[in-house]
Amino acid sequence: MTDLSIDLGFMKLKNPVIAASGTFGYGIEFAPFIDLNHLGGFIVKGLYYSSREGNPPPRLVETSSGLINAIGLQGIGVKRFSEEILPCLIDYDTSIIINVCGEHEDEYAAVVDLLNHQPGISAYELNISCPNVKKDGKCPALDPETTYSVVKLVKKSSTRPIITKLSPNVTDITEIAFSAQEAGSDAVSLVNTFLAMAIDPNTRKPKLANILGGLSGPAIKPIALRMVYQAAGRLKIPVIGMGGICTGGDALEFLIAGARAVEIGTANFIDPEATVKIIDELDNFCRERKIGKLETIIGTMK
Repeated sequence: MTDLSIDLGFMKLKNPVIAASGTFGYGIEFAPFIDLNHLGGFIVKGLYYSSREGNPPPRLVETSSGLINAIGLQGIGVKRFSEEILPCLIDYDTSIIINVCGEHEDEYAAVVDLLNHQPGISAYELNISCPNVKKDGKCPALDPETTYSVVKLVKKSSTRPIITKLSPNVTDITEIAFSAQEAGSDAVSLVNTFLAMAIDPNTRKPKLANILGGLSGPAIKPIALRMVYQAAGRLKIPVIGMGGICTGGDALEFLIAGARAVEIGTANFIDPEATVKIIDELDNFCRERKIGKLETIIGTMK
């Protein structure tokens, strides 16, 4: 029997497949389609302290091998989540990770402070990298000093491990990742979406009301893979890879490149069973090659 479990040091996963924030709702929306207990974990939709409407529509547009979104982190806020949603999640036998958002550093800390008192949470994913929600004109993950500042503050407030979600819209991803590590992040997840846009030639207007959005899906996988490889080569903390992963083969590329786990995002929109199918494909890959423990292939690129 194949051992698909992964040890991140601060958290053990039954397998390396995690459903990514923003594509999996609050988790319970997918319960009619898959067994959530089968996942390594899932990350709930981003939470600000208060509810948030997000950006005006249209907020989604398909493009070549991808999807551009400008949702703007719409959500119910951390208080309603804690009262209405979290009690429905804590009995699942999987890692529940909360994506934490903030308009400013103090809001990140306030969200974490409230969640610290709630049961059933494995870790926080610090979202400092959304490309269509900006702080003073840019998101914190575009700058190593701001990244360090936000992570340091939240780490001080948190009673749980911190995973810092990084932006690909930078010159050197390793510099930002290193800043997160030095500030105390327990892991980093990368990459978030690429800043992008689309225009309707007939109207000559942007297809998104926000004009700009974040590109995800298969189109970004080769670039995301490169960035994960670079970050994993420099950091001492675990790297969680994401970006266009749709199959078990895609996931294996990220693991071989050095990621210790992977997040599945846009594929959930294409097929709500994508995560469990990827887990099965990883299992089959190991069985066919008589690999007893999946973890042994991590970082083994020749």
